[in-house]
Amino acid sequence: MTDDRPRYMISIAAELVGMHPQTLRIYEAKGLVRPQRTGGNTRLYSEADLERLRAIQRLTTELGLNLAGVERVLALEDEMRRMHARLDRMEREMREAIDQVHRSYRRELVIYRAPEPPLPHPRRKRQGG
Repeated sequence: MTDDRPRYMISIAAELVGMHPQTLRIYEAKGLVRPQRTGGNTRLYSEADLERLRAIQRLTTELGLNLAGVERVLALEDEMRRMHARLDRMEREMREAIDQVHRSYRRELVIYRAPEPPLPHPRRKRQGG
């Protein structure tokens, strides 16, 4: 998981991803990246933000997408991540439910043992006869 703690001011973040600080401001204005802000309104970018900026860079330079296309791709990727997280959570819950059912079966299980055949009754000797 990528670190989402804010730590880089815009000039450092721009240098780390090879972009101009104004480009980062444009991307923020378009909602492509959302850096956190300090009390003094200084933008702080996290490692997760830097990864997103690198993804935007790849989409625009390697694939030639415009910012509207980038926005759509990023929205789909975000949705896919949310769906994966939801699916993982549902699978975990299902496994827990199955385990609980198995545990309850084990508690309620009674081992069947076939009855043993009855022992033959000893014959009594007849009296008088």
